[in-house]
Amino acid sequence: MKEKSIFLLVAAMIGIIAGALCAFFGRVLLAITAFRSSHVIWLLPFLGVAGALTIFAYQKISKESLKGMGLVMKVGFGEEEKIPILLIPLIIFGTWLSHLFGGSAGREGVAVQLGATIANNLGRAWKIKGKQRILVLTGMAAGFAGLFQTPLTAVFFAMEVMVAGVVCYDALFPAMIAAWIASTTSHLLGLEKFSVVIPGEMVWNVGTIVKVVIIAIVFGVVGGGFAFLLKNAKKKVEQITIAPIKRIFLIGSLLAVLFLVLHMGRYSGLGTNLIAASFDGKPIYWYDWALKVLLTVATLAVGYQGGEVTPLFSIGASLGIVLATIFGLPLTLVAALGYAAVFGAATNTILAPILIGVEVFGGSNMIAFVVVCTIAYICNGRQTIYGAQKSYQFEENKMI
Repeated sequence: MKEKSIFLLVAAMIGIIAGALCAFFGRVLLAITAFRSSHVIWLLPFLGVAGALTIFAYQKISKESLKGMGLVMKVGFGEEEKIPILLIPLIIFGTWLSHLFGGSAGREGVAVQLGATIANNLGRAWKIKGKQRILVLTGMAAGFAGLFQTPLTAVFFAMEVMVAGVVCYDALFPAMIAAWIASTTSHLLGLEKFSVVIPGEMVWNVGTIVKVVIIAIVFGVVGGGFAFLLKNAKKKVEQITIAPIKRIFLIGSLLAVLFLVLHMGRYSGLGTNLIAASFDGKPIYWYDWALKVLLTVATLAVGYQGGEVTPLFSIGASLGIVLATIFGLPLTLVAALGYAAVFGAATNTILAPILIGVEVFGGSNMIAFVVVCTIAYICNGRQTIYGAQKSYQFEENKMI
C-alpha cells in the first residue's frame, strides 16, 4: 500500500511539473510564432544558422538527447535506463529556435519528451523499481495533456503508441492522474486549449457513406505517406557525407529560400495558420496540405527540433477542406475528421485520434470520427512517425 501511495504521489508530481513546463513552453512558443509572422522576411534567412546552433548545442551538452523519442521509447521498453535531464532545456530551446526562424515543425515532441524525462528522473530519485515503462507512459501522457489540454487523448495516446496493436492498460490510473493534473495546471497558468464547435451532425445515407469511406482512405494514405517519407528522408540525410552542423546549415538555408518563395512563410511553424483558415472559412489552396507535408518532412529530417503532430493536424484539416469541396460534404466537419484521422494514421494509433476528435470538436459527430479514424488506421500501410515503435504480432505472439 505504501509503495502504491508513493507511486501515485509521484504521478501527481509529474502532472504538476509537466503542466507548468508545458504552459511556459507553449506560451513562449505562441509569442515566438506571432513575432516571426510579423518579421518573417528578416528571420527566415537565418534558418540555417539556427539549425547549426541547435546541433552544436546538442553535441556539446548532451549527444544522447539527440535520440529524442527513440530514447524515450527505449527507456520504456527497458532497453535503456536513463533519459538525461538536459534533454528538457535542449529540446525546448531547440524548438524555439526552429520556430523563431521559420522551420516547419510541431511541438508535441517537446511535451511528450519532457514529460517522460521528468517521470524517469523522479522515478529514479524516489527509487521506484520495476515500474519504468509505466512511469514513462505516465510522463508522456502528462506532457501531451499539458500542452494540448486533452487528457483522455493523452492517456490513450501514451498507452497505445509504444506498441501498435496493444494498449498498456496497467498505466491507466497513474497516467490519468498525471494527465488531468497537467492539463489543469497548464490551463490555470494561462495556456489556452484549441477547440471548435462543429455545427450540425453528419446526415448518413448510402451516398454519404461511400464519400466518407473514400475520404477516410485518403486520410490514411496521406498520414501513412507522411510517416514513410519522414523515415526515408532521415535515412537519406544521414547518408550525406558532411558534418551534421554543415549539413543542417546548408539544407536549412535552402529551406529558408523555399519558405520565402512559397507564400512568404505560409508553411513555416506549427501550421496553426492553416488550421485557423480551415475552420474560419479563409482561403485554403488545394496544394497547402502537400507543401506542408514536404516542408515538414524536410525540416525534421535534417535535424530541426519540434514534433510532427501539430503539422499533421494542419495537413489533415487543409486536406479535409479540399476533399469536402470535391465531394460536397460539410467543410468544417471534414476538416475536423482530417485533423484527427491524419494524426492517427501517421502515429499508427486508433483510440487517440477518435478521442481528440471528441475533446476538440465535441461528441455530436463521434460516429463519424470512429468510422473515419478506423478506416484511416487500416489504410496507413502500418507506417509510423516513431521509428522505435514496435508492432505486436498476435499470430506469432511477439513484438517486432
